[in-house]
Amino acid sequence: MADLLLILPVFLIAGLVKGVAGFGLPTVSIALLALMRPLPEAMALMLVPSLATNLWQAFAGGTLRQVAPRIGPFLACAAIACFIAAGLLARADVALLSGLLGVMLVASASLALAAPSLPAPAPRTERWLAPPMGAVSGAIAGLTGSFLVPAASWLQAIRLPREQFVQGFGLGVVLVNGALAAGLAGGGMLPAELGLASLAGLVPAFAGMALGRRVRLRLDEAAFRRVVQVALGLLGLWLALRGFGLT
Repeated sequence: MADLLLILPVFLIAGLVKGVAGFGLPTVSIALLALMRPLPEAMALMLVPSLATNLWQAFAGGTLRQVAPRIGPFLACAAIACFIAAGLLARADVALLSGLLGVMLVASASLALAAPSLPAPAPRTERWLAPPMGAVSGAIAGLTGSFLVPAASWLQAIRLPREQFVQGFGLGVVLVNGALAAGLAGGGMLPAELGLASLAGLVPAFAGMALGRRVRLRLDEAAFRRVVQVALGLLGLWLALRGFGLT
């Protein structure tokens, strides 16, 4: 019962953030769960709600055929790098990694909010830059559980339309979380009892996501992009404070 009372509000809040911004469920849920659980356990607990909500997000709209080929190389490199990095998690200083991730999120969001008219990369530049951006995003996800930096900023930078951004990011989280689960299981960090406990987060995650999606659909494109960047900054500030022991 104590675990259930912990999981339900965490995934309701995380689902709400995800519904509004199109991302953030893994990062928000991990940050909250890490208050009372080690980081690897928090990562394991978020896997089932994150996979399920992002499967729905990736396939619920009608733009997947347009966005998937464009970001395919980015996502493939992200999944491979995530699997490799997750295997190193047991030997990493996860608190420091979470703090550094937070700093990067705050810096990325601040730059985007201060200079929203930066030009998008040319198609040729996008093609050769996508694989290394995917690899960096996947490696960070494998070590922290958060597929935000630089993934969200990259998908924003290439000017994906709102629904393509949401569906593309959802597909990315599905692939990366699958790789993360495989890496954690291979390292002995995904016991069956944590996987079963993660199931309890499904209903509140979907409820929060549905509510947040209603809010998101009422925002115009410019407002949506500001919400994305503000969410990135707030999530980053939280991770930095937690990672460096300031809370």
